[in-house]
Amino acid sequence: MVSPQKTATVIGATGLVGRSLVQQLLVSPEYSQVTCLVRRPLGNNEFHDPEKKLQPLVIDFDYLQDYQGYFSVNHVFCCLGTTIKKAGSKSAFRYVDFQLVHVCAQLARAQRAQGFVWISSVGANKHSKNFYLKVKGELEASIFTMPQLEYAAAVRPSLLIGSRKEYRRGERFGLKLSRLIPFIFVGPLKKYKPVHADYVAQQMIQLQPE
Repeated sequence: MVSPQKTATVIGATGLVGRSLVQQLLVSPEYSQVTCLVRRPLGNNEFHDPEKKLQPLVIDFDYLQDYQGYFSVNHVFCCLGTTIKKAGSKSAFRYVDFQLVHVCAQLARAQRAQGFVWISSVGANKHSKNFYLKVKGELEASIFTMPQLEYAAAVRPSLLIGSRKEYRRGERFGLKLSRLIPFIFVGPLKKYKPVHADYVAQQMIQLQPE
């Protein structure tokens, strides 16, 4: 007997991991429909979608609650994320990386999604003195203790490898350093080794419940 195909909603489909994730879902025989909530229309050749599974929807992220019906799927993937430099301030960064992701988790819970998976960061710790890692850690603590959320999981990548649409100086420097001295990423430091976005996307899919 063939198992029924799953449905998925992706928030943050145009980022480095999000693009790879959506493409993997579109070619996966396990998924029949992939809804992408985006800020602006997707390009005509943004994704290879041979079976016409993709359903993009341009939304206002300041009013995520108005789109809660799109969270009534098997699996919700949240790939939202920014940097303090791009956001413009710590409060603006927290709005994207904590508040919006947290709202997505709440909507997944309210709509009884079977699984919610999002992108955190290696070193995430709510007690960290590093603001970025502190926010990521606070988000983890909040979502993992959210009552009545059937299943939640986070991927914690280090520096991401892939073709970005934007330039990130710190990330580029870290990747160059990792190529010059790859021997340092062993033992306890192995988790800090740069990882390709395709692998992170694959992990997110694998973390979802059956």
